[in-house]
Amino acid sequence: MQDPEELGGVTRAGGVDHPDHDTDGAFIAPETPDVASADQHVLKSGDTFIVNDPLGDITGIDDGLFVNDTRVLSSLRLTFGGRAPSLLSGSVSSDNTAFAAHLTNRPLPPLGGKTTPEGVIHVQRSRVLSGTMMTEAIELTNYGTTDATVPLSISFASDFRDMFEVRGLKREARGTLVPPRVEDGEVRLEYIGRDKVARRVRIEFSPPPNKLFADRADYSVELPAQACVSRYLTVTIEVEPLPGAAPDTPSAGIVKPAHCLADDKELRVGRAAVRAALVDSHIVMRERRRVTARVRSSNPLFNAWINRSIADLGLLTTDLPTGPYPYAGIPWFSTPFGRDAIFTSLQTLWLTPALARGVLRFLAAHQARETSAFRDAAPGKIMHEMRKSEMAATGEVPFALYYGGVDSTPLFVVLAGAYAERTGDTALIDELWPALERAAAWVAGVCDRNPHGLLDYRRESEGGLANQGWKDSHDSVFHADGHFPDGPIALVEVQAYASSAFDTMARFATQRGLAEDAARYAARAAKIRQCVEEKYWMEEADFYGIALDGHGELCRVLASNAGHLLAFGLPEYERGRSVAGVLESALFHTGWGVRTLAAGQARFNPMAYHNGSVWPHDNAICARGLARYGRKEAAVRLLQALFEAAVTFDMRLPELFCGFPRRRGEPPTAYPVACLPQAWAAGSPFMMLEACLGVSIDAARNEVRVEQPILPEGIDWIEIRDLRVGKAAVTLTFRRVDGKVVASADRSDVKVVALL
Repeated sequence: MQDPEELGGVTRAGGVDHPDHDTDGAFIAPETPDVASADQHVLKSGDTFIVNDPLGDITGIDDGLFVNDTRVLSSLRLTFGGRAPSLLSGSVSSDNTAFAAHLTNRPLPPLGGKTTPEGVIHVQRSRVLSGTMMTEAIELTNYGTTDATVPLSISFASDFRDMFEVRGLKREARGTLVPPRVEDGEVRLEYIGRDKVARRVRIEFSPPPNKLFADRADYSVELPAQACVSRYLTVTIEVEPLPGAAPDTPSAGIVKPAHCLADDKELRVGRAAVRAALVDSHIVMRERRRVTARVRSSNPLFNAWINRSIADLGLLTTDLPTGPYPYAGIPWFSTPFGRDAIFTSLQTLWLTPALARGVLRFLAAHQARETSAFRDAAPGKIMHEMRKSEMAATGEVPFALYYGGVDSTPLFVVLAGAYAERTGDTALIDELWPALERAAAWVAGVCDRNPHGLLDYRRESEGGLANQGWKDSHDSVFHADGHFPDGPIALVEVQAYASSAFDTMARFATQRGLAEDAARYAARAAKIRQCVEEKYWMEEADFYGIALDGHGELCRVLASNAGHLLAFGLPEYERGRSVAGVLESALFHTGWGVRTLAAGQARFNPMAYHNGSVWPHDNAICARGLARYGRKEAAVRLLQALFEAAVTFDMRLPELFCGFPRRRGEPPTAYPVACLPQAWAAGSPFMMLEACLGVSIDAARNEVRVEQPILPEGIDWIEIRDLRVGKAAVTLTFRRVDGKVVASADRSDVKVVALL
């Protein structure tokens, strides 16, 4: 363990007397890992999440227990006689409610008797996260023929580091780390941040350990042959704004599972606490699945992928006052993002429109009302990112509520239009109408300043993002020779979002009897489409360039951004077909999916974050575009490729993976720091499936339209059960019959129309 006094930049609240640890040989200092685990497991509850290795340990490298983007537990290790146990297996349950590790002992040191041989003691760690409480049961079973004395140690620590510090950002100063202390049989850790917020951790054990220190609990467990005993620990987190804290500082009081509110320690820590937390987690996950149409097929592996994706979306979704909201990804982005949530909602809209409703309400509630260069805010803009951490609150980073995304605002309008068509919920559109008008006004204002009438961006402060589309790394936009363009930059896909947003506003305005507004919005949409055809089309490549720079020069680069044009229906039909053909070629398609950048382009690197990797959500959008332009077979091939990739990733598609070509017998190459799970990666199979099945829903007409459905290879039928259409629900079945895929429905009160 690293002494808190050695933590760079931390001000101590006075000296601390650390008790001397025993050195009698029974308890040996744990081994210190020096590399991050490549195999991590996560649990999440609200704004709290934990990342640990397969053993159940937290190493303090890129893992930990986090609340509001602060790492409140940076070390948690289980050792026997100073040594880590041997791993049998570690996994999270299929519904993402609990983590379990199965372990066994290495040879145990003699404690006045014989050495316990290796592999006779089974250890099961069962962990649940509920609210801001983590509960864990450690069950030891002696399968040996003789009694054993097990020297069990649980070591722990907290560095209270901000998420941006964990990611590598250096700070000139930190807050006050209060010396850890042992009180009333529990360990208390505390940090007073520069944001005037106290973050407190309480670690309790049941039964009490033989010896308890400020960084370790030691048990000497007497374990008879063929017997089983359990030890329990609970970690409870409290976040309390102190006098002088910002008035809107989030707090996280001591939240216990609903079945575990008693002050009695036996109920708060122990078997009852673990069971109560597990019950609460199951209830939450079951309710999220209840409002989602169920997808089932003839292929068990495909079902496993679908079920894992639904479970991951349930894990990442947080119930906010405005409704359910999918946080972007764990560990780096477990917080509200605008663009990510909108795309995730679009991916799942046909199956669970309640998610889109919650996202729209949240984004409208946090729409910018004033101009701020630091936050890249302007009236009408939709937020890009929200953070609740110390560095965000103190202004060390601009992401407390950051608006540096050029696409979230038009996509907000697009999602509202898609939601209205899917549900017929005009009441929500009435509620959102002022926010929609403000969003459209911001888009129109930016377009009016652009000499071509396009939606562009320029970073307003040095602390913000240089690139503000979905490919927001610093090197993702460039000219054909590799040099970076001057701003403001007008990304090609953003023009599709903007034109679609204006088309949506024209439709809304018509419905509201605002004929002049409708005509004005429609004219803006047409102007953008015409400009894209004139300025971005590269005749020699049969493709659209990635962006126009501030001088009106086209960045003549082949990137997957053009696939988004197809998804939103901007290009002329023949040009769209040509783009589809290029996306299908080996320049883009790796065999595992479409790359973000075509091979041979300047800055192409299959290991780069945005310049040659494969992003599942990007592929889902491209698949939607391929199907829209009559290349449904290609869309099915993309779905097939990502399904086969998911099999190699244990049915959980990561945020991205490397864009190397597929080779016989080799799996796709993982990207080392990809978020897993990631919301729009988990939502990808549903957008692709919607495109391949040709499903669209018009609630106003109480109608489901099915256009030329195609099933992936190896799947004979797919069932979509309890698909809500207005006040009714329908089950659709797609089945291969005589070489074709035929759709059927189980009810007559929902009209199913087959389109040729």
